[in-house]
Amino acid sequence: MPLTPCARLRAASLTLALALPTLPAAAAGTPTFPFPAEPLAPSADRSAELVTAARQLLQAAQPAILAERGSSWRPDFRDRASYEASLAPHRARLARMAGLADPRDPAPEFRVDAAPEDEVVLATAPSFTVRAVRWPVVPGLEGRGLLLRPSGPTRARVVLFPDADQAPEQLAGLLPGLDPAHQAARRLAEAGCEVLVPRLLDRDDTHSGNPALGRLTNQTHREWIYRQSFPLGRHPIGYEVQQARAAVDAWARRGDALPVGVAGWGEGGLLALFSAALETRFVAALVSGYFGPRERLAEEPLYRNLFGYLREFGDAELARLILPRKLVVEAVAGPEIAGPPEPRAGRAGAAPGRLTSAAPAEVRRELARAAERSGPWASHLQLIVPSSGVVAPHGTAALGAFLRQLGGPDLVLVPPGPAPALRGPLPDRQRLQRELVAAHAAQAQAQISTAQRTREDFLWRRVPAREPSDWRREMGPFREHFHAQVIGAWPASEAPTRVRARTVAERPAWTVHEVVLERGAAPFAWGHLLLPGGLQPGEKRPVVVAQHGLEGLPSDLWDEDPASRSFTTYRAFAARLAERGFIVFAPHNLYRGPEFRQLQRLAHPLGLSLFSLITAQHAAILDWLETLPAVDAGRIGFYGLSYGGATALRVPALLERYAAVVCSGNFNEWVWKLATTDWTGSYVFTREYEMPEFNLGSTFGHAEMAALIAPRPFMVERGHADGVGTDEWVSFEYAKVRRLYARLGIPERTAIEYFDGGHVIHGVGSYRFLHRHLAWPEPR
Repeated sequence: MPLTPCARLRAASLTLALALPTLPAAAAGTPTFPFPAEPLAPSADRSAELVTAARQLLQAAQPAILAERGSSWRPDFRDRASYEASLAPHRARLARMAGLADPRDPAPEFRVDAAPEDEVVLATAPSFTVRAVRWPVVPGLEGRGLLLRPSGPTRARVVLFPDADQAPEQLAGLLPGLDPAHQAARRLAEAGCEVLVPRLLDRDDTHSGNPALGRLTNQTHREWIYRQSFPLGRHPIGYEVQQARAAVDAWARRGDALPVGVAGWGEGGLLALFSAALETRFVAALVSGYFGPRERLAEEPLYRNLFGYLREFGDAELARLILPRKLVVEAVAGPEIAGPPEPRAGRAGAAPGRLTSAAPAEVRRELARAAERSGPWASHLQLIVPSSGVVAPHGTAALGAFLRQLGGPDLVLVPPGPAPALRGPLPDRQRLQRELVAAHAAQAQAQISTAQRTREDFLWRRVPAREPSDWRREMGPFREHFHAQVIGAWPASEAPTRVRARTVAERPAWTVHEVVLERGAAPFAWGHLLLPGGLQPGEKRPVVVAQHGLEGLPSDLWDEDPASRSFTTYRAFAARLAERGFIVFAPHNLYRGPEFRQLQRLAHPLGLSLFSLITAQHAAILDWLETLPAVDAGRIGFYGLSYGGATALRVPALLERYAAVVCSGNFNEWVWKLATTDWTGSYVFTREYEMPEFNLGSTFGHAEMAALIAPRPFMVERGHADGVGTDEWVSFEYAKVRRLYARLGIPERTAIEYFDGGHVIHGVGSYRFLHRHLAWPEPR
């Protein structure tokens, strides 16, 4: 039976703890330490080295993950039903990744989207009419767009997605900017198709923010909605795919069984590909200006980020999900976007990300990769490479091929007829975009309170245990889910650990050793070990792992200069703990410098995160600490501030060897903090684009993470003036933790201490808590 991620990590940790090498006695002139170690040379910036090494590890991991991607695909080609059944699990996982979490309206219908005084018909041409329409999609969210209906018999139906920055009116021939030959909606309607052109969230930033709070951003509207949706298990891709599926629902109510296709360019090409992969009622798809390799997904805009996507999918895999239906790929350039709107006064915080186009040769290779495992249906994949000099999407060759795949010989592309004539003013695009952004935001915001109830059903109502040992056992599957589905499990290494060290400070009460731990393909760990004076041979002491916050360094935690910013924040709490008799290790975490946020972008498509690497580092740290003669392996605690408080909730939830935990300056109603637009301290407004973790809203808020720590002692340190949250929301979330410990009969193992201060270490009740639960006497 294969080991789970947590079990592999524990097994590897035990093996490594037993296999650590014993170094020979130091030669003359070689530094000596109270533990086996090689000499460590000074570094100009070991923090930057750590981030660089982590980036290299992620970049090296991607090819191996991609190479294994095909092993999970076992298509059954016996017949169409068997093939569809063999792909169903992949389709379900893709739907989850893309945020298709809400039920669609059961009885959708298209309604005219116009004021009472406006014409019902927006424009007319000899062979079709144009109406502005809206239709229900999921609770609280409607689609908006243009509907083109043939004047004669309708032979097929098409959802045609524009690019995010393209007006539906342009594709219908109502606005200039496209040659009539490339006005795809108009040409499909002239061929006898009923065509729906949805409006998409665009890449402007006008409505990205909350003016009532004075918080505006330069995030595109797509990123603005992504930031709110992603931690709630939703996604702009999912919302817009659901618009297409709801349109198919509406057409199905007519009962005429006409074939339905989906097409799009640029962002619309992405949506057409996803829609056809997820909705089997689309009989044909046309993907233009999007199809190609996805190995550089981390460089694309944040609103395309999908957690775990590359482990199972690329564009070729989505093409296989479309088969045995038909796919036409048009190898033209997509939109070229250098990044989000430029930051300016009062508007900042957007994530970097750019759009570039795949070369025709890359498109050809990716489609060939799809065909390799397509069995008898490889011929259903068709590539259109326009002739030299043709750069506009939706060319005659591509539209003609799509129509043939959609409806056979009865659907024929005809030369463009007369342009449609307007019957009244065009819809106000700026107003419609404002309303579209507001509707998506309202739908996301409504999920925050719903998510609280979902988490109740996910964990609290499923575990009736009232004994501490029973609770710990019952948390096992939840811990595995948290590790695999939320954090991402970095592969455990079985290589021996190399330890290097140097002494960096000596004080009367303690000595500081800088330590670097290296182990195979795991990220190296680096930190400062503070050994208190007076250690006796054979004596065993408890350890506190003291964790810095954002942009911190290990030395900040023992810096005693009252004028320094680090002393103001951390109060030299590692030094104070060492003076109280604890052995202290202050590791460096990855959240420092200008590049670390991009690590999250590299990690997420691989089903990993910053905390995948950080957890592996802490596993190595614990392995090493347990080998030190003075360390009592059963009494290792954790105390972290800010980002270190985030670490305090995640790492001990996974590594049960941490015996007691203090979370300072972080504990919160975390899902609310990630997603709300009604509080100025929300992460939706800030540059911390790496913060959202997918679908926390339905699984693990901070109380649920604390539940994974239980029944071990757990404490929250909270300053009344700490802008990381509000007392009211912190208290709301902590009440769940206090109720759990009381229910387990161990209320004395949890505490919260409020103090009159800000985002700093308080070091009063927390010290007493650690003394008590790590069984070390307080100083007199």
